[in-house]
Amino acid sequence: MPPGREENMQMSETDTKKKIREVVDQLPDDATIEDAIERLYFLAKIEKGIREADAGLTVSHDEAKKRLGGE
Repeated sequence: MPPGREENMQMSETDTKKKIREVVDQLPDDATIEDAIERLYFLAKIEKGIREADAGLTVSHDEAKKRLGGE
């Protein structure tokens, strides 16, 4: 592993754990495990979409409409 890479991975893991704890702390007291899983899955999908958008892996609104048969 290149120098510094392990450090970056650990930082990322720490950030991930912190985010997970924050999500769990924000759930209502009567939340179920399924509620937590759904919320974490939802947030993971949002983060994935943001990463893809940042990488330029998006389509225009017009292209999306075409693909969905809206034009």
